[in-house]
Amino acid sequence: MTTQADSATTERATRPDVYVSHFTDLMRTVKDEGLLERKHGYYWWQIAVHVGAFFAIWAGFFWLGNSWFQLILAAALGVIVTQFGFLGHDAAHRQMFASASWNSWTARILAGGFAGLSFAWWRAKHNMHHKGPNLEGYDPDIGPGAIAFTPGIVAQRTTGFAGWFVKRQGWLFFPLLTLEGLNLHAESIRAARDKTSNQPWRRTELWLVVVRLAAYVAVLLAFLPIGKAAAFFAVQMAVFGFCLGASFAPAHKGMPIIPPEMKLDFLRRQVMVSRNVRGNPVVDWAMGGLNYQIEHHLFPNMPRCNLRKAQPFVKAHCEKIGVDYMEVGLFQSYAIVVDYLNNVGIRARDPFDCPLAAQLRG
Repeated sequence: MTTQADSATTERATRPDVYVSHFTDLMRTVKDEGLLERKHGYYWWQIAVHVGAFFAIWAGFFWLGNSWFQLILAAALGVIVTQFGFLGHDAAHRQMFASASWNSWTARILAGGFAGLSFAWWRAKHNMHHKGPNLEGYDPDIGPGAIAFTPGIVAQRTTGFAGWFVKRQGWLFFPLLTLEGLNLHAESIRAARDKTSNQPWRRTELWLVVVRLAAYVAVLLAFLPIGKAAAFFAVQMAVFGFCLGASFAPAHKGMPIIPPEMKLDFLRRQVMVSRNVRGNPVVDWAMGGLNYQIEHHLFPNMPRCNLRKAQPFVKAHCEKIGVDYMEVGLFQSYAIVVDYLNNVGIRARDPFDCPLAAQLRG
Protein backbone atom coordinates (compact mmCIF):
# COMPACT_ATOMS: atom_id res chain seq x y z
CA MET A 1 0.00 0.00 0.00
CA THR A 2 1.39 3.39 -0.98
CA THR A 3 1.25 6.02 1.71
CA GLN A 4 0.89 9.76 1.23
CA ALA A 5 4.50 10.21 2.35
CA ASP A 6 5.67 7.68 -0.25
CA SER A 7 3.76 9.56 -2.97
CA ALA A 8 5.31 12.85 -1.91
CA THR A 9 8.77 11.31 -1.96
CA THR A 10 8.20 9.89 -5.44
CA GLU A 11 6.94 13.26 -6.66
CA ARG A 12 10.02 15.08 -5.31
CA ALA A 13 12.28 12.50 -6.90
CA THR A 14 10.71 12.78 -10.34
CA ARG A 15 10.11 16.55 -10.35
CA PRO A 16 13.60 17.54 -11.58
CA ASP A 17 13.20 15.19 -14.52
CA VAL A 18 9.89 16.86 -15.32
CA TYR A 19 11.50 20.30 -15.31
CA VAL A 20 14.40 19.13 -17.47
CA SER A 21 11.86 17.62 -19.85
CA HIS A 22 10.11 20.98 -20.12
CA PHE A 23 13.25 22.62 -21.53
CA THR A 24 14.10 19.57 -23.62
CA ASP A 25 10.69 19.80 -25.30
CA LEU A 26 11.24 23.47 -26.09
CA MET A 27 14.75 22.79 -27.38
CA ARG A 28 13.42 20.08 -29.67
CA THR A 29 10.84 22.47 -31.11
CA VAL A 30 13.43 25.18 -31.71
CA LYS A 31 15.81 22.73 -33.39
CA ASP A 32 13.07 21.31 -35.58
CA GLU A 33 12.32 24.85 -36.77
CA GLY A 34 15.98 25.30 -37.72
CA LEU A 35 16.38 28.32 -35.46
CA LEU A 36 19.77 27.24 -34.10
CA GLU A 37 21.37 26.96 -37.52
CA ARG A 38 24.08 29.52 -38.32
CA LYS A 39 23.14 32.50 -40.49
CA HIS A 40 26.43 33.27 -42.20
CA GLY A 41 24.94 35.53 -44.86
CA TYR A 42 23.13 37.64 -42.25
CA TYR A 43 26.25 38.18 -40.19
CA TRP A 44 28.57 38.86 -43.12
CA TRP A 45 26.06 41.47 -44.27
CA GLN A 46 25.89 43.02 -40.78
CA ILE A 47 29.68 43.19 -40.53
CA ALA A 48 30.04 44.67 -44.02
CA VAL A 49 27.37 47.32 -43.50
CA HIS A 50 28.74 48.49 -40.16
CA VAL A 51 32.37 48.44 -41.26
CA GLY A 52 31.29 50.51 -44.27
CA ALA A 53 29.40 52.94 -42.03
CA PHE A 54 32.43 53.21 -39.71
CA PHE A 55 34.79 54.21 -42.53
CA ALA A 56 32.16 56.47 -44.11
CA ILE A 57 31.94 58.43 -40.86
CA TRP A 58 35.71 58.85 -40.80
CA ALA A 59 35.69 59.93 -44.45
CA GLY A 60 33.12 62.55 -43.49
CA PHE A 61 35.32 63.57 -40.56
CA PHE A 62 38.32 64.30 -42.81
CA TRP A 63 36.12 66.06 -45.39
CA LEU A 64 34.32 68.25 -42.84
CA GLY A 65 37.47 69.51 -41.12
CA ASN A 66 37.44 72.15 -38.40
CA SER A 67 33.72 72.46 -37.74
CA TRP A 68 31.35 72.01 -34.80
CA PHE A 69 29.21 69.90 -37.13
CA GLN A 70 31.76 67.22 -36.33
CA LEU A 71 29.73 66.53 -33.19
CA ILE A 72 26.99 65.05 -35.37
CA LEU A 73 29.52 62.59 -36.74
CA ALA A 74 30.74 61.93 -33.20
CA ALA A 75 27.23 60.89 -32.17
CA ALA A 76 26.89 58.74 -35.29
CA LEU A 77 30.25 57.10 -34.51
CA GLY A 78 29.02 56.33 -30.99
CA VAL A 79 25.98 54.55 -32.43
CA ILE A 80 28.03 52.52 -34.91
CA VAL A 81 30.65 51.57 -32.32
CA THR A 82 27.79 50.27 -30.17
CA GLN A 83 26.81 47.99 -33.03
CA PHE A 84 30.34 46.56 -33.04
CA GLY A 85 29.86 45.83 -29.37
CA PHE A 86 26.70 43.88 -30.24
CA LEU A 87 28.44 42.00 -33.06
CA GLY A 88 31.30 41.13 -30.71
CA HIS A 89 28.70 39.88 -28.23
CA ASP A 90 27.13 37.64 -30.87
CA ALA A 91 30.50 36.22 -31.95
CA ALA A 92 31.49 35.59 -28.34
CA HIS A 93 28.29 33.55 -27.94
CA ARG A 94 29.32 31.56 -31.05
CA GLN A 95 26.26 32.68 -32.96
CA MET A 96 28.17 33.45 -36.16
CA PHE A 97 30.35 30.48 -37.08
CA ALA A 98 30.68 26.79 -36.28
CA SER A 99 34.40 27.27 -35.55
CA ALA A 100 35.18 28.40 -31.99
CA SER A 101 38.38 30.03 -33.26
CA TRP A 102 36.56 32.00 -35.95
CA ASN A 103 34.04 33.27 -33.40
CA SER A 104 36.74 34.22 -30.89
CA TRP A 105 38.89 36.12 -33.38
CA THR A 106 35.87 37.83 -34.91
CA ALA A 107 34.86 38.98 -31.42
CA ARG A 108 38.41 40.19 -30.68
CA ILE A 109 38.63 42.19 -33.90
CA LEU A 110 35.14 43.67 -33.79
CA ALA A 111 35.04 44.35 -30.04
CA GLY A 112 38.71 45.23 -29.59
CA GLY A 113 39.67 46.81 -32.89
CA PHE A 114 36.47 48.75 -33.57
CA ALA A 115 34.87 49.24 -30.13
CA GLY A 116 37.93 49.18 -27.86
CA LEU A 117 36.64 46.40 -25.58
CA SER A 118 38.54 43.37 -24.29
CA PHE A 119 36.90 40.17 -25.51
CA ALA A 120 38.46 37.99 -22.77
CA TRP A 121 37.39 40.32 -19.94
CA TRP A 122 33.88 40.64 -21.28
CA ARG A 123 33.49 36.90 -21.92
CA ALA A 124 34.49 35.92 -18.38
CA LYS A 125 32.13 38.50 -16.87
CA HIS A 126 29.26 37.79 -19.23
CA ASN A 127 29.49 34.01 -18.85
CA MET A 128 28.96 34.38 -15.10
CA HIS A 129 25.92 36.52 -15.77
CA HIS A 130 24.42 33.90 -18.09
CA LYS A 131 25.02 31.08 -15.60
CA GLY A 132 23.25 32.90 -12.79
CA PRO A 133 21.30 35.97 -13.93
CA ASN A 134 20.18 38.12 -10.99
CA LEU A 135 21.68 35.56 -8.60
CA GLU A 136 22.75 37.55 -5.55
CA GLY A 137 26.42 37.23 -4.78
CA TYR A 138 27.21 35.65 -8.16
CA ASP A 139 25.94 37.73 -11.08
CA PRO A 140 28.54 40.50 -11.63
CA ASP A 141 25.91 42.69 -13.28
CA ILE A 142 24.21 43.25 -9.91
CA GLY A 143 27.39 43.34 -7.83
CA PRO A 144 28.75 46.36 -5.91
CA GLY A 145 29.40 49.41 -8.02
CA ALA A 146 28.25 52.97 -8.51
CA ILE A 147 24.62 51.76 -8.57
CA ALA A 148 23.18 49.61 -5.75
CA PHE A 149 21.09 46.85 -7.33
CA THR A 150 20.29 44.76 -4.24
CA PRO A 151 18.95 45.54 -0.75
CA GLY A 152 22.18 44.28 0.80
CA ILE A 153 24.22 46.89 -1.04
CA VAL A 154 21.65 49.60 -0.30
CA ALA A 155 21.87 48.77 3.43
CA GLN A 156 25.55 49.72 3.33
CA ARG A 157 24.81 53.15 1.85
CA THR A 158 22.44 54.91 4.22
CA THR A 159 24.31 58.04 5.25
CA GLY A 160 26.03 61.02 3.68
CA PHE A 161 26.34 61.39 -0.06
CA ALA A 162 25.96 57.64 -0.59
CA GLY A 163 22.60 57.69 1.19
CA TRP A 164 21.45 60.72 -0.79
CA PHE A 165 22.60 59.15 -4.04
CA VAL A 166 20.99 55.74 -3.55
CA LYS A 167 17.56 57.31 -2.98
CA ARG A 168 17.81 59.03 -6.37
CA GLN A 169 19.91 56.53 -8.28
CA GLY A 170 17.04 55.59 -10.59
CA TRP A 171 16.89 59.12 -11.98
CA LEU A 172 20.68 59.29 -12.15
CA PHE A 173 21.14 55.86 -13.75
CA PHE A 174 20.65 56.84 -17.38
CA PRO A 175 22.74 60.05 -17.17
CA LEU A 176 25.49 57.93 -15.58
CA LEU A 177 25.42 55.61 -18.58
CA THR A 178 27.11 58.39 -20.57
CA LEU A 179 30.25 57.50 -18.56
CA GLU A 180 29.94 53.77 -19.21
CA GLY A 181 32.00 53.95 -22.39
CA LEU A 182 34.99 55.29 -20.45
CA ASN A 183 34.44 52.69 -17.75
CA LEU A 184 34.38 49.83 -20.28
CA HIS A 185 37.62 51.02 -21.88
CA ALA A 186 39.29 51.32 -18.47
CA GLU A 187 38.10 47.87 -17.37
CA SER A 188 39.26 46.34 -20.65
CA ILE A 189 42.76 47.81 -20.28
CA ARG A 190 42.95 46.85 -16.60
CA ALA A 191 41.93 43.25 -17.31
CA ALA A 192 44.29 42.95 -20.27
CA ARG A 193 47.17 44.21 -18.11
CA ASP A 194 46.45 41.69 -15.35
CA LYS A 195 49.53 39.44 -15.38
CA THR A 196 47.79 36.91 -13.11
CA SER A 197 45.07 36.30 -15.68
CA ASN A 198 45.13 33.04 -17.63
CA GLN A 199 43.00 34.44 -20.44
CA PRO A 200 44.41 33.52 -23.87
CA TRP A 201 45.75 36.25 -26.15
CA ARG A 202 45.68 38.77 -23.29
CA ARG A 203 48.61 40.79 -24.66
CA THR A 204 47.15 40.82 -28.16
CA GLU A 205 43.90 42.23 -26.80
CA LEU A 206 45.80 44.82 -24.77
CA TRP A 207 47.63 45.88 -27.92
CA LEU A 208 44.35 46.10 -29.89
CA VAL A 209 42.57 48.18 -27.26
CA VAL A 210 45.45 50.53 -26.43
CA VAL A 211 46.59 51.12 -30.02
CA ARG A 212 43.01 51.69 -31.14
CA LEU A 213 42.42 54.25 -28.36
CA ALA A 214 45.76 55.99 -28.89
CA ALA A 215 45.24 56.22 -32.66
CA TYR A 216 41.74 57.58 -32.13
CA VAL A 217 42.94 60.36 -29.82
CA ALA A 218 45.92 61.13 -32.09
CA VAL A 219 43.69 61.57 -35.15
CA LEU A 220 41.33 63.87 -33.25
CA LEU A 221 44.19 66.07 -32.02
CA ALA A 222 45.87 66.11 -35.43
CA PHE A 223 42.83 67.34 -37.34
CA LEU A 224 40.85 69.36 -34.77
CA PRO A 225 41.64 72.10 -32.25
CA ILE A 226 41.92 70.66 -28.77
CA GLY A 227 38.49 71.99 -27.71
CA LYS A 228 36.66 70.42 -30.64
CA ALA A 229 38.72 67.23 -30.29
CA ALA A 230 37.74 66.92 -26.63
CA ALA A 231 34.09 67.60 -27.47
CA PHE A 232 34.13 64.98 -30.26
CA PHE A 233 35.66 62.40 -27.90
CA ALA A 234 33.17 63.22 -25.12
CA VAL A 235 30.11 63.03 -27.36
CA GLN A 236 31.19 59.77 -28.99
CA MET A 237 31.95 58.12 -25.65
CA ALA A 238 28.72 59.39 -24.09
CA VAL A 239 26.56 58.09 -26.95
CA PHE A 240 28.43 54.77 -26.98
CA GLY A 241 28.04 54.24 -23.24
CA PHE A 242 24.41 55.30 -23.19
CA CYS A 243 23.37 53.17 -26.17
CA LEU A 244 25.13 50.08 -24.86
CA GLY A 245 23.92 50.48 -21.28
CA ALA A 246 20.37 51.37 -22.26
CA SER A 247 20.20 48.15 -24.29
CA PHE A 248 21.30 45.92 -21.41
CA ALA A 249 19.45 47.67 -18.57
CA PRO A 250 15.85 46.64 -19.38
CA ALA A 251 16.80 42.95 -19.55
CA HIS A 252 17.00 42.18 -15.82
CA LYS A 253 16.88 45.37 -13.75
CA GLY A 254 13.69 45.41 -11.71
CA MET A 255 13.16 41.67 -12.11
CA PRO A 256 13.37 39.39 -9.03
CA ILE A 257 16.72 38.93 -7.30
CA ILE A 258 17.39 35.25 -6.58
CA PRO A 259 18.82 34.46 -3.11
CA PRO A 260 22.05 32.40 -3.17
CA GLU A 261 20.42 29.42 -1.46
CA MET A 262 17.58 29.04 -3.95
CA LYS A 263 17.66 26.23 -6.52
CA LEU A 264 15.89 26.70 -9.85
CA ASP A 265 15.87 24.61 -12.99
CA PHE A 266 17.48 26.12 -16.09
CA LEU A 267 14.31 27.29 -17.83
CA ARG A 268 12.85 29.04 -14.80
CA ARG A 269 16.21 30.50 -13.78
CA GLN A 270 16.50 32.20 -17.17
CA VAL A 271 12.89 33.18 -17.86
CA MET A 272 11.68 34.35 -14.45
CA VAL A 273 14.38 37.01 -14.05
CA SER A 274 14.47 38.25 -17.66
CA ARG A 275 12.34 40.84 -19.42
CA ASN A 276 11.71 41.31 -23.14
CA VAL A 277 11.13 44.64 -24.84
CA ARG A 278 8.58 44.63 -27.67
CA GLY A 279 10.47 44.78 -30.90
CA ASN A 280 10.27 46.24 -34.37
CA PRO A 281 13.05 46.61 -36.96
CA VAL A 282 14.34 49.85 -35.40
CA VAL A 283 14.26 48.58 -31.80
CA ASP A 284 15.78 45.23 -32.83
CA TRP A 285 18.69 47.03 -34.52
CA ALA A 286 19.20 49.68 -31.83
CA MET A 287 19.25 47.07 -29.05
CA GLY A 288 21.26 44.49 -30.97
CA GLY A 289 18.53 41.89 -30.52
CA LEU A 290 18.89 42.09 -26.73
CA ASN A 291 15.24 43.11 -26.50
CA TYR A 292 14.57 39.36 -26.96
CA GLN A 293 16.39 38.71 -23.71
CA ILE A 294 14.38 35.66 -22.66
CA GLU A 295 15.05 33.84 -25.91
CA HIS A 296 18.72 34.89 -25.82
CA HIS A 297 19.18 33.51 -22.31
CA LEU A 298 17.50 30.24 -23.17
CA PHE A 299 19.45 29.85 -26.42
CA PRO A 300 22.60 32.02 -26.16
CA ASN A 301 24.10 30.61 -29.38
CA MET A 302 20.97 31.29 -31.44
CA PRO A 303 21.68 33.80 -34.26
CA ARG A 304 20.28 37.20 -33.41
CA CYS A 305 17.96 37.29 -36.42
CA ASN A 306 16.22 34.10 -35.21
CA LEU A 307 15.36 35.33 -31.73
CA ARG A 308 12.22 37.07 -32.98
CA LYS A 309 11.17 33.87 -34.77
CA ALA A 310 11.70 31.80 -31.62
CA GLN A 311 9.62 34.12 -29.45
CA PRO A 312 6.15 32.68 -30.26
CA PHE A 313 7.34 29.15 -29.43
CA VAL A 314 8.90 30.26 -26.15
CA LYS A 315 5.84 32.29 -25.11
CA ALA A 316 3.48 29.43 -25.88
CA HIS A 317 5.69 26.96 -24.01
CA CYS A 318 5.92 29.19 -20.93
CA GLU A 319 2.15 29.64 -20.90
CA LYS A 320 1.69 25.88 -21.19
CA ILE A 321 3.88 25.07 -18.17
CA GLY A 322 2.77 28.05 -16.08
CA VAL A 323 5.89 30.22 -16.15
CA ASP A 324 5.43 33.99 -16.31
CA TYR A 325 6.78 35.56 -19.50
CA MET A 326 7.49 39.28 -19.10
CA GLU A 327 7.34 41.59 -22.13
CA VAL A 328 6.78 45.36 -22.08
CA GLY A 329 7.28 48.38 -24.31
CA LEU A 330 10.66 50.15 -24.47
CA PHE A 331 9.71 53.25 -22.46
CA GLN A 332 7.75 51.19 -19.94
CA SER A 333 10.86 49.07 -19.40
CA TYR A 334 12.89 52.18 -18.65
CA ALA A 335 10.23 53.43 -16.23
CA ILE A 336 10.38 50.08 -14.41
CA VAL A 337 14.17 50.32 -14.15
CA VAL A 338 14.05 53.88 -12.76
CA ASP A 339 11.31 53.01 -10.26
CA TYR A 340 13.10 49.87 -9.08
CA LEU A 341 16.45 51.57 -8.58
CA ASN A 342 14.88 54.45 -6.66
CA ASN A 343 13.11 51.99 -4.37
CA VAL A 344 15.42 48.99 -4.33
CA GLY A 345 15.89 49.26 -0.57
CA ILE A 346 12.13 49.16 -0.03
CA ARG A 347 10.55 47.14 -2.83
CA ALA A 348 13.15 44.38 -2.91
CA ARG A 349 13.32 43.59 0.80
CA ASP A 350 11.07 40.56 0.45
CA PRO A 351 12.81 37.45 -0.87
CA PHE A 352 12.06 36.13 -4.32
CA ASP A 353 8.74 34.43 -3.75
CA CYS A 354 7.21 32.09 -6.27
CA PRO A 355 5.35 28.84 -5.53
CA LEU A 356 6.99 27.05 -8.46
CA ALA A 357 10.45 28.16 -7.41
CA ALA A 358 9.73 27.36 -3.77
CA GLN A 359 9.20 23.72 -4.73
CA LEU A 360 12.83 23.55 -5.85
CA ARG A 361 14.43 25.12 -2.80
CA GLY A 362 17.16 23.06 -1.20
